[in-house]
Amino acid sequence: MPRSKCDVMSKEPSSNLESAMQMLIKTFHKYSGKEGDKFTLSRGELRELLTEELGNYLGNAQDKDAVERVMNDLDANNDGEVDFTEFIILIGALTVACNDFFLDSPPPKSKADSNSDGAAEEKKE
Repeated sequence: MPRSKCDVMSKEPSSNLESAMQMLIKTFHKYSGKEGDKFTLSRGELRELLTEELGNYLGNAQDKDAVERVMNDLDANNDGEVDFTEFIILIGALTVACNDFFLDSPPPKSKADSNSDGAAEEKKE
């Protein structure tokens, strides 16, 4: 017999990926339904979610024009609201962009690397 959706969400996640998936679902529903449909994000709910949850990645999420652009890009069915599938598209696109950014960036030097470089320089002299 297949498990119900509630059974899956009530169990403790057994992996980091399961935890991340549950967190995405919980975060979406933390903001959805404050205005109107409990299964979608209105513009105001989206603005609040972007500001509170993704401010470091999106910059000025309080900028009305920026939120409007994000909303228009996400709202694939043009109903003026963002459903969970449309929300996941945003999260996926941001995750890809972050991955690309970090792949292109050189890794930061750790203190251990800095100390070992200095020690190597001293030994050469």
